[in-house]
Amino acid sequence: MLDISANLRLNMTGAEADPALRSKRYQTAIDMANYADQHGFSSVNVEEHHVADNGWLPSPLTMAAAIAARTERCSIGVMALLVSLYDPIRLAEDIAVVDLLSQGRLNFVAGMGYREVEFHIANKPFAQRGQWMDHVLETLLKAWGDEPFEYKGKMVNVTPKPFSRPHPSFLVGGMSKPAARRAARFGLPFAPPIADPVLEAYYYEQLQKYGKQGFTYSPPADFSVLFIHQHPDQAWDELGQYFLNEVVEYSSWKTEGVNRPLEFDSDSVEALRAEKRYEIITPQECLQRHRERSHFFAAIHPLIGGMPLEKGWQCLQLYTEHVLAPLLQGQEQPHA
Repeated sequence: MLDISANLRLNMTGAEADPALRSKRYQTAIDMANYADQHGFSSVNVEEHHVADNGWLPSPLTMAAAIAARTERCSIGVMALLVSLYDPIRLAEDIAVVDLLSQGRLNFVAGMGYREVEFHIANKPFAQRGQWMDHVLETLLKAWGDEPFEYKGKMVNVTPKPFSRPHPSFLVGGMSKPAARRAARFGLPFAPPIADPVLEAYYYEQLQKYGKQGFTYSPPADFSVLFIHQHPDQAWDELGQYFLNEVVEYSSWKTEGVNRPLEFDSDSVEALRAEKRYEIITPQECLQRHRERSHFFAAIHPLIGGMPLEKGWQCLQLYTEHVLAPLLQGQEQPHA
């Protein structure tokens, strides 16, 4: 049986200067999450970045709470939540509230972050970010426990407790040995953004060292961000600028020693198309990929880079009606 993984990506890049239009884009994103939930999507994922020129979503837990209020079935992911930018007690409270609102549908990748400006505006120590992240993770796990614990010299009992027990589902992100050691030391799953067998083997060695259990998860090697259109050539000519808007901003944050997926070193739509990390494909091709690949991960990104709202809806509806609906019907009535 096919593993149908339909994922809606909402990161709010390309926000308009007009506040009324910005508001409409955010409202549309929540409407899209509701639509995706009603039509069989497995997850709706949001992201976090700060002081981005193109409006990248800075408040993923607020967005996740809004999505939780308008959905009933799909998981709600934050990919990634930059936990090292937060006060850990307040973060534990906010995550618990969203977990309660969603009845345990929240999950996230705990990211440390790598942009110094984000630590600056959050008044958090960039030079000591590793130690601070350790502190945040340790505090989160204690805060979600049933017993009071000592925090900065006083006993505290953080409430409310989350819906999920023993705590909301999350993985530790990173692409380095310190990140792998951190995940293993806390007994948490590890999520490198790019599959790395050597790093994953090191993580399992560290699990054994600390007497913990865990697992790794990375996007598949053939992962790409998808936009669905009946005429891809026409769509690249008309809409490629919106893809470039997101990619150029993201790539401008390139940091030496940090290996990130979806980085791009050109400002050409043609070069971006040729790289095939962002793709515009027909519903028919998308359906074929689902059927040919038993674990095909469809990341549908309808509002990429300020995409006109009507074009985003067309993308989402094409995927839902011509790809996802036939797949789900086929599961209910398998071919002989």
